[in-house]
Amino acid sequence: MLPSLLLATTAATLATAHTVITYPGWRGNNLHTNDAWPYGMQWEYPCGGINLTTNRTYWPTTGGAIAFQPGWFQGHQTAFLYINIGVGTEGPDGGPINMSNPLITPFQLLGPSNGPYPGTVCLPQVGLPTNWTMNPGDNATLQIVEIAMHGAALFSCVDITFAEPGDPRIPEVNETNCFNSSDVGFASIYTVTTQAVGASANMDVSSASSLRAAAWLGYLPVLAGAAWLLM
Repeated sequence: MLPSLLLATTAATLATAHTVITYPGWRGNNLHTNDAWPYGMQWEYPCGGINLTTNRTYWPTTGGAIAFQPGWFQGHQTAFLYINIGVGTEGPDGGPINMSNPLITPFQLLGPSNGPYPGTVCLPQVGLPTNWTMNPGDNATLQIVEIAMHGAALFSCVDITFAEPGDPRIPEVNETNCFNSSDVGFASIYTVTTQAVGASANMDVSSASSLRAAAWLGYLPVLAGAAWLLM
């Protein structure tokens, strides 16, 4: 019984979700697992295994809406979300080489379950980085990064061309393509300092042993539950 319990736990840990960008567009369908991508395409930095496309979408020079579905596959009852932007053509795929320009403060996603769910997330007005100015006709790439519970990252992108706000070529934002599902929640990401920088350099062996012992206490409920299953 115990080996099967551990196997089930491992399988749940390795389960993966995928992100589908629903607005303003998407580089392409990378929800694939095949011989070329045995672990799935979306694990591949920077854009989930899909190179730069000519399938660009117009987006306002002042920033605009971004909507996506985060739970296409299983494994994302909770996740961390990042949205970045890159410009230029120096990357290996002819797109941006630097996708590390954040557009939002990262946040935590709270899904309804760890199975696949059809929920949609919409950020109606995502601005550009501080002191950035983009001109009509400039090209860029928006990147959504979804950090799974086990720490791996999923990548998905949309290639855009900037246009003046109100340009008719910018896709309309409405309740059908930009909404937040009622079964999806959000949480802020924050840090609680448990050990100041440099403190570990002065830690003695007895303190380290105490910390290890305290850490093991967290496994007691799991071990007790496994023992009960074996009875």
